[in-house]
Amino acid sequence: MDVEDLDADQVEALLAAGRPYLDVRSEPEFVLGHPVGAYNVPLLFAGSIRFELNPRFAAVVLEHFHKEELLILGCRSGNRSLEAAEVLARAGFQRLAHLAVGFDGRRDAFGRRAPGWARLGKPVEVGDGGPRSYQALAASVR
Repeated sequence: MDVEDLDADQVEALLAAGRPYLDVRSEPEFVLGHPVGAYNVPLLFAGSIRFELNPRFAAVVLEHFHKEELLILGCRSGNRSLEAAEVLARAGFQRLAHLAVGFDGRRDAFGRRAPGWARLGKPVEVGDGGPRSYQALAASVR
C-alpha cells in the first residue's frame, strides 16, 4: 500500500482545493484543536489496559467518503494516520495521503519535536466540529 507523505504546505493547498482531511486522533484531542474543516473519526479508543482499534472506524469512514477520492489523514505525529491508512486500504480506499509531521509535530532521531501543523501557523479551529464530529458522523452508521 502506498500512502503519500505530505508536508503542511501541501495539505493546506489540498484543503483549500476542497479535499477532505480526516483527523484520526481521539475526540478530546480533536476538540482542543484541528485543521480547519477537518472530520474526526478516531482510530483508537482507550481500553481498560491499552488502546484498542475503534471497531466502527472503517464503517464510519466508508459511510462518508468515497473509496476513489483522495483522503488526507492526520493525527498528532503521523503514526496513527499511517496505521489508519492500512485499515482503510484493506477496506478498499485507493488514494490515501497523510500529514507526515502531524498536528503537533514528529520527533526526530534525537528526540526533538519538529513543528507540526499547529506550530507551523496553519489554520486551526477548536471544538467538536459539529457535523464533522465523530458523534455526528457515527450517528448515521448502523
